[in-house]
Amino acid sequence: MRFTCRKLFLGATIFLGTGIWTSLEAYGPLGYEIVGAIADERLANTPTGAKVSALLDSLTLEKASVIADEIKGWDKKGVDNPRSFHYSAHRKLDAELHDFWRANQPTHDANSAAPSHHWFHYTDVPVIPPQRYGDGRAGRSQSDIVHMIPYCIRVLQGLIAEQNDRKITKPVALILLAHYVGDIHQPLHVGAEYFTPDGHVADPDRDSSAVGDEGGNSFTLELSDEPPRRRGVHKKKLHGFWDYDAVNAIFSQLPIRLRKSELQALIEPLKKELVHDMAMQEPKNWRMSSNLLVENYAEA
Repeated sequence: MRFTCRKLFLGATIFLGTGIWTSLEAYGPLGYEIVGAIADERLANTPTGAKVSALLDSLTLEKASVIADEIKGWDKKGVDNPRSFHYSAHRKLDAELHDFWRANQPTHDANSAAPSHHWFHYTDVPVIPPQRYGDGRAGRSQSDIVHMIPYCIRVLQGLIAEQNDRKITKPVALILLAHYVGDIHQPLHVGAEYFTPDGHVADPDRDSSAVGDEGGNSFTLELSDEPPRRRGVHKKKLHGFWDYDAVNAIFSQLPIRLRKSELQALIEPLKKELVHDMAMQEPKNWRMSSNLLVENYAEA
């Protein structure tokens, strides 16, 4: 099966100048679902769309786009634990995802012979001093998102055999690509600030003791504009705020003080409207307004 990967890639790619469509951990699926849903609509009734549907066993890209985060749920107990969840309605996809997870199990050993599937979601290019990807070595690897996106594309094109060490078949490649395209447009997935053990900003290419901010997960925000709490201050990691709160903030017409379940119910029709509007435009027109009142959504 030959794939028009350029068309698929453009169908799924969103350039967001304000950087508010997001997710590293499985914080909030909304940003990914929007990316996948736009791709679904742009590929509808096309030969490429038909091939996508066949590979995904009729699963939409909107639904497939969150799977790369969902399978992190296997990390604690493993895929073979009786209590682990399965994609039981799509048994072939489920089996291939199991093989992918087993071949790329989570590890903190940077020298591991097999990479962790977590590494595929990001790259940690230093932001101070600002660097391009090719300017240095710190924070980059052969298993980062910059390498995994073209790897998945080559699998879809048939240039890399499906019987590869990473166990990335064509369906798995498509699932990963639908997610990684969202990841790479999230600033906290492509850059990191590094610090010395005593908390000073450092250049990791010059100071081997410097450690990264883990995609903003090492920073904690205290949010003052949240649903009232009986006591204490609502705290959230920067990455989680970016992935969930900032994404929801694009729907500025919604009431601020809502519980998560209520907010999601109100967002669904607005999401469909936004997806249709963006799918009707060319990617060059997808940049969101720079004056979105994100600062009014939550004060940190």
